[in-house]
Amino acid sequence: MSSVKGLLEVRQVCGNAHIGESCTVRKDEVPPLYFLGRHTAVSKLCVELDKQKRIKITMAEDSISYSEASKNIPLLTVVATISASRPKSSAAAEPFLNGSSSAYVETMYNSWLSDPNSVHASWDAFFRNATNGAQPGTAYTAPPNLAPYSRNEVPLTSLVPSPAGMPSIAAGSPVNEKIIDDHLAVQAIIRSYQARGHLAADVDPLGITTADLPELGTRATRSERIMRKYFKFGTTHIQSGRDENDRFCKLNDKHIDSRGHLVAQLDPLGITSGNTAVRAAGEGQVRGFVSEAVFRQNFRFVHDPLRFPLVKLTGEIRGHHIAKLDPLEIANAHLAGKNQREVIHNSYRFDEADMDRVFKLPSTTFIGEKDKALPLREILNRLEQAYCNNIGIEFMFINSLEQCNWIRQRMEPPGVTKMNPDEKRLILARLTRAAGFENFLAKKWSSEKRFGLEGCEILIPAMKQVIDVSTRLGVESIIMGMPHRGRLNVLANVCRKPLHQLFTQFAGLEAEDDGSGDVKYHLGTYIERLNRVTNKNIRLAVCANPSHLEAVDPVVQGKTRAEQFYRGDNEGKKVMSILLHGDAAFAGQGVVFETMHLSDLPAYTTHGTIHIVANNQIGFTTDPRHSRSSAYCTDVARVVNAPIFHVNGDNPEAVMHVCNVAAEWRATFHKDVVIDIVSYRRNGHNEVDEPMFTQPLMYRKIRNTKPVLEKYADQLIAEGVVTAAEVKDVKDKYEKICEDAYTQAKQETHIKYKDWLDSPWSGFFEGKDPLKMPPSGVVEETLVHIGKRFSSPPPNAAEFEIHKGLLRILKTRMEMVENRTVDWALAEAMAFGSLLKEGIHVRLSGEDVERGTFSHRHHVLHHQKVDKATYCPLAHLYPDQAPYTVCNSSLSEYGVLGFEVGYSVTNPNALVLWEAQFGDFNNVAQCIIDQFISSGQAKWVRQSGIVLLQPHGMEGMGPEHSSARLERFLQMSADDPDYMPPESTDYEVRQLHDCNWIVANCSSPASYFHILRRQIMLPFRKPLILMTPKSLLRHPECKSSFDEMKEGTTFRRLIPEEGPASKNPSGVRKLAFCSGRVYYDLLKERRERNLESDIAIARLEQISPFPFDQIKAEVAKYPNAQLVWSQEEHKNMGSWSYIEPRFRTLLQNQRQIRAKSHGSGGSWLSQLLGRAPAPPADRAADTVEVPRTISYNGRPTAASPATGSKAAHNKELKNLLEEFCVL
Repeated sequence: MSSVKGLLEVRQVCGNAHIGESCTVRKDEVPPLYFLGRHTAVSKLCVELDKQKRIKITMAEDSISYSEASKNIPLLTVVATISASRPKSSAAAEPFLNGSSSAYVETMYNSWLSDPNSVHASWDAFFRNATNGAQPGTAYTAPPNLAPYSRNEVPLTSLVPSPAGMPSIAAGSPVNEKIIDDHLAVQAIIRSYQARGHLAADVDPLGITTADLPELGTRATRSERIMRKYFKFGTTHIQSGRDENDRFCKLNDKHIDSRGHLVAQLDPLGITSGNTAVRAAGEGQVRGFVSEAVFRQNFRFVHDPLRFPLVKLTGEIRGHHIAKLDPLEIANAHLAGKNQREVIHNSYRFDEADMDRVFKLPSTTFIGEKDKALPLREILNRLEQAYCNNIGIEFMFINSLEQCNWIRQRMEPPGVTKMNPDEKRLILARLTRAAGFENFLAKKWSSEKRFGLEGCEILIPAMKQVIDVSTRLGVESIIMGMPHRGRLNVLANVCRKPLHQLFTQFAGLEAEDDGSGDVKYHLGTYIERLNRVTNKNIRLAVCANPSHLEAVDPVVQGKTRAEQFYRGDNEGKKVMSILLHGDAAFAGQGVVFETMHLSDLPAYTTHGTIHIVANNQIGFTTDPRHSRSSAYCTDVARVVNAPIFHVNGDNPEAVMHVCNVAAEWRATFHKDVVIDIVSYRRNGHNEVDEPMFTQPLMYRKIRNTKPVLEKYADQLIAEGVVTAAEVKDVKDKYEKICEDAYTQAKQETHIKYKDWLDSPWSGFFEGKDPLKMPPSGVVEETLVHIGKRFSSPPPNAAEFEIHKGLLRILKTRMEMVENRTVDWALAEAMAFGSLLKEGIHVRLSGEDVERGTFSHRHHVLHHQKVDKATYCPLAHLYPDQAPYTVCNSSLSEYGVLGFEVGYSVTNPNALVLWEAQFGDFNNVAQCIIDQFISSGQAKWVRQSGIVLLQPHGMEGMGPEHSSARLERFLQMSADDPDYMPPESTDYEVRQLHDCNWIVANCSSPASYFHILRRQIMLPFRKPLILMTPKSLLRHPECKSSFDEMKEGTTFRRLIPEEGPASKNPSGVRKLAFCSGRVYYDLLKERRERNLESDIAIARLEQISPFPFDQIKAEVAKYPNAQLVWSQEEHKNMGSWSYIEPRFRTLLQNQRQIRAKSHGSGGSWLSQLLGRAPAPPADRAADTVEVPRTISYNGRPTAASPATGSKAAHNKELKNLLEEFCVL
């Protein structure tokens, strides 16, 4: 033993603590403390044991000199907590190596010299090591720790395994910084693979992305070489064989720190990240950069070996913009910055020997299964297999550790994607059907557009796998939406639509039922069948969709939500949705984002949707580099924390595994999930399109690529799972099925649109007279009950504090009920409440509908001091009433209106309403209005009773808050302006039956009440477009009596003149027709000018279908009156363009008495304008009958819906009213 050496390295016990500082370690991990030689500064150590048995060391300067007598006396391990607090005993206050302890040590040493067995084994080991010349600090061996460790805590002694030939902590050696750094680095590598491994995944069935990489597919070797390049495995410098100015070598530090997903090989054509790959021509370099970039970010410029890796572990989990996702390997954006092979800090690299070192695995990875530690080489191999093979996973942005670990458990264990022979044969059979269907169509109708699935046939087995797993987990109904590509194959092989019905669509036959129909690749269907895999019944619906690829997304979600509601499926366990997307549309169309944002809203959630992207890497003829700015087409899903699985479409088993995980994810967490099947499109945009015009390189590669069916069949034959004869037999059987269906289709003489209905209403039409409609009035007792409940505070009003302003509103409502009158809000509440009483579900949705844009509705009362405490009076009218839903939506029109359309087509026994914040905002949802609401029944035999409430009126609010564009809805009305239907007792209901929708601009609360109830009274369903008021909500004259709403009353399409003018119709000089709020302006002006006997005003409450019968009667009532149409909109807007030709048709047989001579002032212009004066009395006999005409009274034509100047608005209104009063 050498002489006393003093305090060895305090940092071995407490890191880098300095004099006067404290540190804490476990008492059983404190090695012997030595003094640092003679006549030098030492530490004065104070001792105290706490309850946790942890050691706190406080050092203080103290200069002590030792004599030779003190040599060979090792200092005992501290066994008590060393604290800066006041010592509890005088002995503890003495210098640490006092007379008592030194004597004890000497006694133990002398005993050991006499008999080594006489001392404890720890002393024996210590004295043996010291005698053999162990360096200071290496002689002591800590006893084993028997105390349990907390989560993520390991003893320092476990960090350096002895087999690696490294000095261990257990041997008493100083803790090398590199040991800590390396373990943290391994954890950072694991996290890097989890966060960015998908960027290095091989998901390119064509291999274009990695075509220049000679070692493609050598997973373990590649990983090892990546690590060697990066961590100096036996090399001093990173190889760099390229010019520093080469654009392929540059990258921006900002991009590195913020992004990282772009180094992946996720392109089945191998084009997208070609620029990031090491070019092999003339260089012979291995594929290094791709995986290197995955974890480069964790090891750049390390100055603090303890702090930096921890920051990387918690913060840096992304690093996009390194890769070039250009499928053509043409120019991509140049990334300026440092060389991507920039040499990292020399002190932070692994050596080649490190590859076989064993590292403990953190709790956030499952690559070890039962193993708690693995060699670095095996860690990298398993990470490569899990994250960089044919599956790339994006999930580390999810802010739930439970969900992240759930995904890791299903993706990281070795061999997790392996399938048994039966599963492989099932995949082959389904793939054979998918490919066989496309081949059959191509053979029989080679020149027909069908938007086939060639290149992505794996989509069919993928969908069926999702359905199988979901059915096994309890799902009973699945609603699907998809674009046109692959739709026929989905209908045939997923839904099992009878093949002969599909083939009939190619025959060009006439339809036997009404409607215009649609092309075959837009049609939907509904089918209930047995799932043979799970032996359970499953309902499948594919919603019809126009060419607006993603427009169906919110419709599917609304339909799914409605079906969940009617089933009482509050958690989405029985009903779910699947949405299929194309890559370009998923990234490019905003309705995808709008729909995604509905996914977690309480009134809109469907409890998780499975999104499947058929990623052809091209949009029509546009490359991804020109069609999106994001790394992936699926990046939109990140906003809702949906995991994204990118998978190579040419690896069927990987696709099936991803589908299994996705279906289980949805069933477990009830959240969205995305499956990105990276594939290609073997033909052009359609079968008659030539793709080589615009993508020659891609399609040259596609031409030389074997179909996935051939690849997989060859694989299974090589594995011995099937034989070549069995493969041929499966193909032949399906081809025979197709031939038999083709023969049957030839015998059909007509097609039937009803065969393609996606939302059947079982029992709704049966037993009903299609032309009979009951009155829409309600008994007064019901009106009073609803009115009083709607006007009352909550039953526990003493505890529920309501805003004082609302109390005044409730009081005013109660007074109206007592006076038997209603305003607009009260009429609406009575319509809703009476329907709820009758068992009709009512759902009102839109921006700010709970209160109402104009603060008139107040269907939800809020406690003024308690958050989320609300009361909805209409939900508590009757104990057995139907549910009432009123919900503020996200700030979306396109997505939310589409959602409500889907909700409305699910069940006819519901009143579904969508209210625009202002009517002009409906143009944001124009696609839904045009493609689904206006023409949905004609195209797809799908009825909808949805109601659109559109605040409308010229009230000086400017161009954007005035017009709901009434003229657009009227222009799309399908009734013929030149045809006047014959009058009959069922005239009204016949018109409604034959129209495509109803357009109304009501002027009274009673009309609003009746038209809402009429929606449910009809024996069929039609959309209702309602122009609703703004200022009329509080107009003192805009009120109705209970007498207009009680039992026996009904909706009046035309409200005739009921004032003094109606008493003397022959004396009326002008009959004005109008609609909506302008009536009250005309009424006021007529009263002020005392023209109530000269001018009659008739209100057109329903504009379309045009009420010919009632207008005819009103015109006939006033034979001497000029006819005029008054509107507040500009002449090229509003109703004028719609009503004028219909008035002309109605009046062509009507005659007006006119003078023969024009000398009286009856010029052709005045007649055209309807202002010809009456003939003088003395010439009354000299007359002739001429056709009556109608003239226009309103604002002149304009480009803008309204002026932004209040003065200009008032001037326009003044001119309108003055012209109205001219006789």
